[in-house]
Amino acid sequence: MPESTDQPPKLARRHEHKKSTLRLGRTIGEAREKLETSNERAAARKKDKRKKVLRFIIVTLIFVVIIITIISLLIHFISQSKEPSEGEPTDTNTGVIDYSPSIEIIDEASASGGSITSRMREYIGQIEYDLKELGYQPIKAVIRLHSIREVDIYLEHYTGYLKTIIDRGAGVTAEDADRMLHYLEEQGIVDFEYIDLRIDGKAYWK
Repeated sequence: MPESTDQPPKLARRHEHKKSTLRLGRTIGEAREKLETSNERAAARKKDKRKKVLRFIIVTLIFVVIIITIISLLIHFISQSKEPSEGEPTDTNTGVIDYSPSIEIIDEASASGGSITSRMREYIGQIEYDLKELGYQPIKAVIRLHSIREVDIYLEHYTGYLKTIIDRGAGVTAEDADRMLHYLEEQGIVDFEYIDLRIDGKAYWK
């Protein structure tokens, strides 16, 4: 038989095949690693940017809430300081407390040409209000002839009166009167001529 002229396939050398395979694998791996690293960095940057924006929004909201709270508290305290307590006399036009007395005022000095000063009238209105707050009902105030600062307050259901002076606070005087009246009741004393409340820290009765 004639010899075949076909040449057998040429086999690649082992070292060349290995070299080609390793080079191909390394090139694909490097590209994939670079692509993954780039994507991870971009995602990390986006995530970090979102965190910063979210942090800014939260801090801004907290700051706004604090400012609103402070303003609300200031408005509340200012309105509370301007608003009188329940039952407190006020001027409806200005909102300023007006202690105008509603009880009868007898001025013994008026016959000799004297007149009730605005300070005296305001004091009578204040002590009238304070005594009412303590449960008493003032019925009249008497300004004595020879004492321009003394005011005698008469109470309903009591025979005697309270000797007061406008140099002392009306609230403190009313509290002293309340303590003294309770003391006399505890002692069984119903009738008295007067209770002297003109001196700080002391009270006398007759």
